[in-house]
Amino acid sequence: MKLVILNLVILVLLYRSEGFPTPTYTTKYDDVNLDEVLASERLLTGYVNCLLDMGPCTPDGKELKKNLPDAIANDCMSCTARQREGADKVMHYLIDNRSADWDRLERKYDSDGSYKNKYLESKLKRSRVEEKVQSQESIIETENDE
Repeated sequence: MKLVILNLVILVLLYRSEGFPTPTYTTKYDDVNLDEVLASERLLTGYVNCLLDMGPCTPDGKELKKNLPDAIANDCMSCTARQREGADKVMHYLIDNRSADWDRLERKYDSDGSYKNKYLESKLKRSRVEEKVQSQESIIETENDE
């Protein structure tokens, strides 16, 4: 009995210490050209409608729709690096350029608004860093002109 309990404890510790790799979502659709989708009103609207159950879904849209709740709930823990970058790119685009679509998606998938808050905080920090760099460059230019 002690041996069984010891084995269970070891398994739990391995799992929590990431001794077991986290399974990732399929990479089958990682080659979708996100820039093309974001540049096309028709394509992007199709994906948004799919996610909102307002229209048909392509195979990659179905996969996204299936995984999106888990990805948001777990901070994209099962995403590959490419999927995480792509998700951020698309969500940033929607927040910045199609806020009505983002609001509808957020109500369905991220009702506490945590993703948008993280993004806006990181955007504010980036903006402050850029302002600081520009200020320092301006000072250096002024000094060089003298």
